[in-house]
Amino acid sequence: MATRQALLLGLGLGVLLLCLALSLALGSRSVPLPTVLHALFGGGRHGDPDIEVVTGLRVPRTVLGLVVGAALGAAGAIAQGATRNPLASPTTLGVNAGASFAVVTAIYALRLTRPVEYVWFAVAGAALAACAAHAMARRSGDLDPTRLALGGTVLATVLTSWTSALMLASRRTLDEARFWLVGSLDGRGLEVLAPVLPLLLLGLVLAIAVAPALNALALGDEAAQALGVPVARIRATAGLAVVLLAAGAVAVAGPIAFVGLAAPRLCRLLLGNDHRVLLPGCLIGGPILLLAADVLGRLVIRPSELEVGIVTAFLGAPLLAVLARKAAR
Repeated sequence: MATRQALLLGLGLGVLLLCLALSLALGSRSVPLPTVLHALFGGGRHGDPDIEVVTGLRVPRTVLGLVVGAALGAAGAIAQGATRNPLASPTTLGVNAGASFAVVTAIYALRLTRPVEYVWFAVAGAALAACAAHAMARRSGDLDPTRLALGGTVLATVLTSWTSALMLASRRTLDEARFWLVGSLDGRGLEVLAPVLPLLLLGLVLAIAVAPALNALALGDEAAQALGVPVARIRATAGLAVVLLAAGAVAVAGPIAFVGLAAPRLCRLLLGNDHRVLLPGCLIGGPILLLAADVLGRLVIRPSELEVGIVTAFLGAPLLAVLARKAAR
């Protein structure tokens, strides 16, 4: 790793620590930083409202933002590397839409009410959507990155329409799913991480394992095969990593757009295209983007707040337009 990349990763860690502190301190009720530190390390005082806010609400929210942001950032980096498509992400490949449709279907048919019950439906929906997008993109045995993005976008549009239809067909489903579908870190305890963490850790291990091979894959399938890279196996492993990471993130916080797209793109600009460096960069950059958007959503209409999924969509749409314009050149 070059000195410049190491310095940038260290700087990123500093920014991440700042975002963590802001996430613990800011909101409809601002808490002084010394009080935050006292709540975390000093044991706190029972009955103190500031301490209760930090330990009961902001710590779980911040931890979820850290985990979900890292999962989305890593999933986006692997998706872009495996497909050689700079616009690939769990959202544009239809993975998030598949997970959302499966969860809403489960809420509609099985009357599920708790996020911890959504996990396996999210994983199954994400896997099926990824397989469907992959099948639509294959042509004469080769994977066409453009067709993959187009197929994923079409699939996401169709699944989103079906998801909306299910919610309109059932008032109970609408009430249960609408806040989850917006994408939010609020109101979810740390217990939702328990069933998801093994999936996220497995997805991260697979992502780390395929990262060096993605550098060869960037040269093209034929060149990668000439270098001894088993292209089909690497791409299948990368796809499984993306499904596990994206599905775990969706199960925890709902479908949050653009973090999986923006974090790898920004990290690639700063750190270069070596996936051995890019992946740790995205594990830092994803949480920075998600936590910053969450804090912004708490402040813009205080004392109320915007869900983080709304903020990322609002900020991400212009970014996607810029990236698409650059990619078309």
